[in-house]
Amino acid sequence: ADPVSALDQRWHPVVTVATVVVRDDRFLQVEEAIGGRLMLNQPAGHLEPNESLLDAAVRETLEETGWDVHLTQFIGTYQWVAPSGQCFLRFAFAADPLTHYPERRLDTGVVRARWMTQEELRASTEHLRSPLVWEIVADYLAGQRYPLSLVRQVA
Repeated sequence: ADPVSALDQRWHPVVTVATVVVRDDRFLQVEEAIGGRLMLNQPAGHLEPNESLLDAAVRETLEETGWDVHLTQFIGTYQWVAPSGQCFLRFAFAADPLTHYPERRLDTGVVRARWMTQEELRASTEHLRSPLVWEIVADYLAGQRYPLSLVRQVA
C-alpha cells in the first residue's frame, strides 16, 4: 500500500474559527463546562459543510454568546496539536459587536458569555480551553491584523 495514501486516510485536521470581539477594552469570552471544569474560549467552533470561514465565525459567535457581530479583519491561521493527538487548524478573526440577543439560548455546554479585560484573561491561563485562546489575543493586541480579502471561498 502507498504510505502517503494511508496517511491521508487517517489524518484529518479539525477546521475551526474563532472571533476576537472587543468592547470598552474587554474581550468577549465563552465560559464552557468541559469535563466538570469551567473553561474559557473565544467564541469559536467548527466549520460546517458548504459554509465559508467568514460565515462560520459570525454564526459561532451568535450561537455561543448571543451577539451578532461584524467581522472587520483576519488575525491569522493557527495550528495546534491537542494532547489527544488531534490536530486543529484555526482561523481567527476580529469583529465589532453589533446587537446582543440576551434571550437567545446558547449552545450546549456554554454556561455564559462574559466580557473580560486583558489582565483577567491573562490571569486565567489555567482555565483556557487551549493555548490558542491567549495566542490569538496576544497577536490581536500586538496589532496583527489583515484584510478579510485574504480569506476567500472559491465557488
